[in-house]
Amino acid sequence: MRYKVLDIVWLLAIASERSDRVNPQFKKGVLELCVLALLARKDCYGFELVSSVSRSVVMSEGTVYPLMKRLRDEGLLNTYLKESNEGPPRKYYKITDGGRDKFARLLAEWRAFTQGVDDIIEGRQSA
Repeated sequence: MRYKVLDIVWLLAIASERSDRVNPQFKKGVLELCVLALLARKDCYGFELVSSVSRSVVMSEGTVYPLMKRLRDEGLLNTYLKESNEGPPRKYYKITDGGRDKFARLLAEWRAFTQGVDDIIEGRQSA
């Protein structure tokens, strides 16, 4: 069975419903992939991105914003301001070509990793 990016987000959500203590390192490792996956589909403003992720993964804003800053500092995201009908202009995040390349690499690594884990769990890999 092959997982798609949002499958793991769903699995994390299920785990989070059962426990408030999902391994934080596990979440952090998947969070960058999730953020890049969402931004590969469309530009998002900060709160929209945080809301999208937190609908599936229990986490705080304080986890996502530093990640987005780091990704921007690394040249994987750009930002721009866009007027809003609901208040002041919003800062939107846009994935760069470098960000798309990083997303493709992370996704390939993720798929290889989850395939290996699935092989062990489903008995296709012996000891």
